[in-house]
Parts: sequence; C-alpha cells; structure tokens
Amino acid sequence: MMMRLFLLAPIALLGGCLSTIGTVITAPVKVAAKAADWATTSQDEADRNRGRVIRKAEQKARKACRREVAGDYERDQCIRARMRDQGF
Repeated sequence: MMMRLFLLAPIALLGGCLSTIGTVITAPVKVAAKAADWATTSQDEADRNRGRVIRKAEQKARKACRREVAGDYERDQCIRARMRDQGF
C-alpha cells in the first residue's frame, strides 16, 4: 500500500506540472503568431482602407466641383474627371 502511494504521488504532482509546461512551451509560438497577425494586413482590412481613401478623395472632389460648377450634369462630369486624374 505504501509503495503505491510513493509511485502515485509523483505522477499526480506531474499531472499539474505538465499543463504548466505545455503552456510555457507553446507561449512563444502563440506570441510569434500574434506578432505576425499584427504585422500583416488582411484582405478585408486592405479593402476597407482602400474604400476609405476613395470616399475621402470623392468627398474632396465633390466639394471642389460644387464651388466650380452650377449644373448637376456638369458637376458629375467634374467629379469623374477629378477622380480619374487622381487615379481612381
């Protein structure tokens, strides 16, 4: 009976340590993965950022054309020309 206790006690203690050891070993991998995620831009983020840039450029073009042109058709033409000149 006493011999079993001596054999089972280290195993029971080791069970809790294995969990901690596993956490310590996998921590650098998780940190590296998180750093890679922060360093790269996903396609969704790139699309969102591109849309933001285009909307801002269009807003500036609308504001400039509103001051220059009176008619709706001419204003739309002005906006299209300005956006084309900016590469959109």
